Amino acid sequence: MNNYQWCLDHDTDIETTVELSKVLGVPELVAKLLVQRGITHFEDARAFFRPSLDDLHDPFLMEDMQLAVDRLARALSDGEKIMVYGDYDVDGSTSVALMYSFIRDFGHDVIYYQPDRYAEGYGISMQGIETAKEEGVKLLIALDCGTRAIQQVKKAKEYGIDVVICDHHTPGQDLPEAYAILNPKKSTCAYPYKELCGCGIGYKFIQAFSLHQGHGTEYTKDYLDFVTVAIGADIVPITGENRTLAFFGLKLVNENPRLGVKTLLDAGSKLSNISISDLVFTVAPRVNAAGRISHASAAVEMLLVDDEEQANEWGEIINGHNLERKELDQRITHEALQLMENDDFYLKSSSTVVWKEGWHKGVVGIVASRLIEHHYKPTIVLAVKDNEATGSARSVKGYDVLEAIEKCADLLTKYGGHKYAAGLSLPIEHLEQFRERFEEVVANSLPEDLKVPKLQINAEIKSEDLIPETAGNPFPKLFRLIEQFAPFGPRNMRPVFLIRNLKDSGYSRVVGEDHLKVTLKCERTEQIFTGIAFGRADKLEMLQRHNVDVVFSLSLNEYRGSQELQLDIKDLRPSGEFVE
Repeated sequence: MNNYQWCLDHDTDIETTVELSKVLGVPELVAKLLVQRGITHFEDARAFFRPSLDDLHDPFLMEDMQLAVDRLARALSDGEKIMVYGDYDVDGSTSVALMYSFIRDFGHDVIYYQPDRYAEGYGISMQGIETAKEEGVKLLIALDCGTRAIQQVKKAKEYGIDVVICDHHTPGQDLPEAYAILNPKKSTCAYPYKELCGCGIGYKFIQAFSLHQGHGTEYTKDYLDFVTVAIGADIVPITGENRTLAFFGLKLVNENPRLGVKTLLDAGSKLSNISISDLVFTVAPRVNAAGRISHASAAVEMLLVDDEEQANEWGEIINGHNLERKELDQRITHEALQLMENDDFYLKSSSTVVWKEGWHKGVVGIVASRLIEHHYKPTIVLAVKDNEATGSARSVKGYDVLEAIEKCADLLTKYGGHKYAAGLSLPIEHLEQFRERFEEVVANSLPEDLKVPKLQINAEIKSEDLIPETAGNPFPKLFRLIEQFAPFGPRNMRPVFLIRNLKDSGYSRVVGEDHLKVTLKCERTEQIFTGIAFGRADKLEMLQRHNVDVVFSLSLNEYRGSQELQLDIKDLRPSGEFVE
């Protein structure tokens, strides 16, 4: 487990904080948390605390949107066959389910296609284009992929198939000659919000089409659960439009979940108060497991199912895939760590590039994330098969791993992705050279301050801040106000606090394999706090010997119908050791 550098915020503007506190009638601590999120005026706060679908941007501000809408309208009126094409991860699968069900609800002839992760790889494949031709498709709508599919789109055009791309990946130097490309990250696109996921862009397309048909935004509200699962799984910022979409999507999941989503939540024993985090840790891994272990179409069928018996059957299949995924992920992580321990290259390296024949391509991205938990470096994990290495990259906070990979492009067969996550493949004869080149690029471009994981602390508080609000309400006012910040996620994470000088009550213990269940006492106020520190069993001895300073966020621990305030502990160290 990595050791964190604690960073307590001192940069929040005090004047703005005090003024916002007065305007909103909230404690200065809460105002400070809002200012940290860029909320500095009453109108900002209104939009934050009271999201409205009316706040969504006009979808026609997205370049090519009118073209895309007109082409779909023509396909529907002329009875043309439509193929919905999506990637095999959660964003791709939810995008396919959203677009397929939307077009199907018009009673139109539509099919969907997802590439096989192993036979075809990421994005629009030539095999997919050939299938579209054989099926008599005239319009192909590609979701969560396509921005770099220059040759594939060219082939589709030769076959008389128009391609509309809905993608959020960073474009290359050249764009495919598609009928329309909906991607806010295009340099020529003036759409004001750039952080939508692939499913979010698919949603903007159906929103635009609905407006074109004379329907309001409410018409497409029932598809927002798909978007919310994708927002959580794809780790996009929970700001602006994403926050509004996620807010209403969660409302839908909690009040009227579609059968497939409900079945996946039931499998994770999550039945109420569903949050983004619940979708990320319960629904998303199961949807992902289908594409990792077998074929992503199982996940789409699960998301679209409307028969309870079929839902249970698909649920059993997907849960089986998820269990297999967990076993593979654990085994390969162990093997990768052993490879690193036995290779002196990694003693001083700034990056990690590991590979092995027989590793499962479907879990290498997860393994890369696991390795970063042990060795905090930009990491690439590759599975070798038939003279080709295929894998995934993950990065540390603040470092653009895709940019680093691009500097090795001449050694690669293909690559693509985001700043923090990318995919790539290369011939095995290039592996050693690639590892050296990638290491050279990272070593020369990774700043020293990004080499240690930082634990950002929003504010230091006192134990008194966590006194229950009233005798009838066991939760402190601070917690009640913070809960209104939800939905939480990147750039709107649960606030992280520091409390100093707490003492072990004598009941702290290790639970599970390496988690620490703590019971802490503030000797000054005699308050008792319970908490969980995942992966921090190594801190038990220190906790028993010293009073500690604790960094944590607040959450509810729900067990057998009862709720208890819990400290989700990020880190702890002997009192007095952290000096600002």
